[in-house]
Amino acid sequence: MKRVVLIDDHPIMRHGLAQLVRAEVGLDVCGEAGSAREGLEVVGRLKPDLAIIDLTLPDKNGLELVKDIRAMHPTTQCLVLSMHDEALYGERSLRAGARGYVMKEEAADHLINAIQKVLSGNLYVSETLNARMLEQVTGSSRNRTTGMDSLTDRELEILALIGKGVATKNIAIQLSISARTVEAHRAHIKEKLGITDGSALVRYAVQWVETHAKV
Repeated sequence: MKRVVLIDDHPIMRHGLAQLVRAEVGLDVCGEAGSAREGLEVVGRLKPDLAIIDLTLPDKNGLELVKDIRAMHPTTQCLVLSMHDEALYGERSLRAGARGYVMKEEAADHLINAIQKVLSGNLYVSETLNARMLEQVTGSSRNRTTGMDSLTDRELEILALIGKGVATKNIAIQLSISARTVEAHRAHIKEKLGITDGSALVRYAVQWVETHAKV
């Protein structure tokens, strides 16, 4: 029996996922968590074979949680299940240490297959993302990343918080960094996106959150 932990801040979503997983022979949900802190504690205590992780958690970005789990509990594999745009977050999730990425809207059709692949030691991504990654490996795509693709995970996290109206000092508190560091990240984001002033950055961030950072 392979043991799975669900980390998602929506109880109804966890309930539905648990039913889906438990309906499959050989799989069981041994624990659940609604935040990154709880998730790391549950994984450490239960040592599951797999953690299914949402990217949007109340206390920490899911990418950071994947990195923490892989560093602290390397025997637990990670599978990201999220509403976020796969084109932007799929590769980032794999670089963070996840072994697969599934869009929530496709969970009913693809989650079990993804779980089985990851537990078998393979990667799971959509055909579209797989093709994009192959293009990058073979050099048939652009050589230098630009725009949103050029942002680091932390810069992308800060952009999302700006778009949600979180003030600089509160971003600093939430991410446990200094306000000066947040401002430095803002400057880098503007440079990479070709934005010249703070107001334009806020407008861009708000629009981006509304269209791409679905939760």
